[in-house]
Amino acid sequence: MEISVTRDVFRLAEVFTISRGSRSEARVLTVHVSDGAHRGRGECVPYVRYGETLESVEAQIAGLPGGIDRVALQEALPPGAARNAVDCALWDLEAKRAGRRVWELAGLAAPRPVVTAYTLSLDSPGAMRAQAARNAHRPLLKIKLGTSDDMPRLEAVRRGAPDARIIVDANEGWSAEVYADLAPHLLRLGVALVEQPLPAGADDALAEMERLVPVCADESCHDLASLPGLRGKYDAVNIKLDKTGGLTEALALREAARAEGFGIMVGCMVGSSLAMAPATLVAQGADVVDLDGPLLLAEDRDDALTFDAAGVHPPGAALWG
Repeated sequence: MEISVTRDVFRLAEVFTISRGSRSEARVLTVHVSDGAHRGRGECVPYVRYGETLESVEAQIAGLPGGIDRVALQEALPPGAARNAVDCALWDLEAKRAGRRVWELAGLAAPRPVVTAYTLSLDSPGAMRAQAARNAHRPLLKIKLGTSDDMPRLEAVRRGAPDARIIVDANEGWSAEVYADLAPHLLRLGVALVEQPLPAGADDALAEMERLVPVCADESCHDLASLPGLRGKYDAVNIKLDKTGGLTEALALREAARAEGFGIMVGCMVGSSLAMAPATLVAQGADVVDLDGPLLLAEDRDDALTFDAAGVHPPGAALWG
């Protein structure tokens, strides 16, 4: 079996900003695995926050033996972007070899469309109100915050989209004191969920605070090994394939987190439809889905995912799985 990697760049429809910085394009790695007769694909987004670069992830993949299977892969690479792209490509290859869909091979029910959040980039209050107004028809909006002056932004978004369900992502940007001050206002403004208000590794304060709004672990939750450290601090976990290291671990994390009473959110990095495709399987039955990466792009893959009033639809076999 041959494993190869290509770099792909997708322009964003607008500059996308979070508390850590801005970007105008999505740079991804596409893994291709081939047995000579069939070819599978997977996509990953190396993330600097986790010490990943395009070069470092390419090097991890280049070090794999050509005949590796999904079981061996889980030990060969740690959770992260490299393992994600290879794992998803191997699932795709298995499905194409078998002439079946990945969900059938995994013993899952046939997937259905799921409502996804649409993310509003961090900006001035006026600009964020305008973003919210343009997208007020969407049932679920996600707001990027994470500064010491976020109340005007939150108030502006609520004015722009008075009826939308809202979730907030602080991207580790608040201190315990700032979050404690904001929490009653999040409740007042109808925020349904808060992602990662405090930095990973410095979130013990959450165990001592009254969680007026459910709190979801993102940067604090990567894989199954993360769960013991989340008890008593978080109400939900955000499962992203680039963190778990692929669909295999993501499905296992979903079941373990549910068994421990955590709510389930399924999220993404900013990537193409190929990156979102396997995540639509994990998103089945999730409490919150945030797979809007392709909606933020000015261009996408061929055979891209369909987004409509029902949400994001599962992929066709021509795209993945």
